[in-house]
Amino acid sequence: MAPLPLTPVDSRRRQIEEVASALFRERGYAGTGMREIARGLQLRGASLYAHIGSKEDVLFAIVERAADRFQDALAPYLRSAAPAEERLRGMIRAHVRVLTDDLEDAAVFLHEWRFLGPERRARILERRDNHELAFRNAIADGVEAGDFRLVDERLAARSLLSALNGIASWWRPDGPLSPDQIAEAYADLHLAGLLTEAGATTGSPRRTHP
Repeated sequence: MAPLPLTPVDSRRRQIEEVASALFRERGYAGTGMREIARGLQLRGASLYAHIGSKEDVLFAIVERAADRFQDALAPYLRSAAPAEERLRGMIRAHVRVLTDDLEDAAVFLHEWRFLGPERRARILERRDNHELAFRNAIADGVEAGDFRLVDERLAARSLLSALNGIASWWRPDGPLSPDQIAEAYADLHLAGLLTEAGATTGSPRRTHP
């Protein structure tokens, strides 16, 4: 089913979130005031409150939208019966695409979510934990199948995600490598450290990069 068209109110809220997301990435949530957001929209501060309840409401909308994108991107791999190496490579590719499709939202999701109130912060933390768990489970499956070396899947997943999330701080759309090229390079690097000799022999063919 095609998504419903945005109403004028929804469209204005999306504009507010896009301006706020760019400002939060540039200045941080704490360093961005409602006046700056209103100025970016050429609105008076009082007019902004006709569309949103608070600055935290805007932050939560941005962070939750990014969490939805990460969840949707990984969903096909959670249902897949493919070998662990293939699933993990696909998950890396999906994660990188979400990061690079919207750098502002990704940066806010990664760094500014801690400014949410306790209830909302706990909700997002649970979603982040579930995202990490998907990577841990794929690594654990590879270990169990004998394709991956015996590793601590928690540390391996966190190391991988930390490396992937760092892409949001330096990748640029006009750079020399596409998101897929970067994803494949990162997958090759991390899988090289996980694969056993048997896994390297029977696993997916290695990619080449320009």
